[in-house]
Amino acid sequence: MNFLTQTDNLALIALLLVSGAALFLPTLSSLISGKGLSPTEATIWINRRKAHVLDLRSEEAFKIGHLPGAKLADVAKIEAAIEALKLDRKRPLVLVCDTGAHSRKALAQVQKLGFVEVGVLEGGVQAWKTSALPLVK
Repeated sequence: MNFLTQTDNLALIALLLVSGAALFLPTLSSLISGKGLSPTEATIWINRRKAHVLDLRSEEAFKIGHLPGAKLADVAKIEAAIEALKLDRKRPLVLVCDTGAHSRKALAQVQKLGFVEVGVLEGGVQAWKTSALPLVK
């Protein structure tokens, strides 16, 4: 019990708690705000886990090139688009936009609709292109 009352040890315990919290924060953040996916992780979700892909860009950008299997949805009417597409809420969902910013904003809305797992393609289609992954035209 003397270990806990010594001043030097209290500093070590405080350091341990602070460093532990700093290590846990990214995990907590992803649990609360959805999972950010790298292009490689998104590919795994799409191919192995049969994730739905919802593209939130404009129709023109979608026609120029989109991820394989992606469905187009208007960000302003995302709930109606999901209902119209009849997406299975038990399967994972990957949100895609040009840079990832619009997808992050739409994440809360999509989670409220009852999807079990939702991920955002970090960096959006730009990151997908940078990783030299194919786009469908």
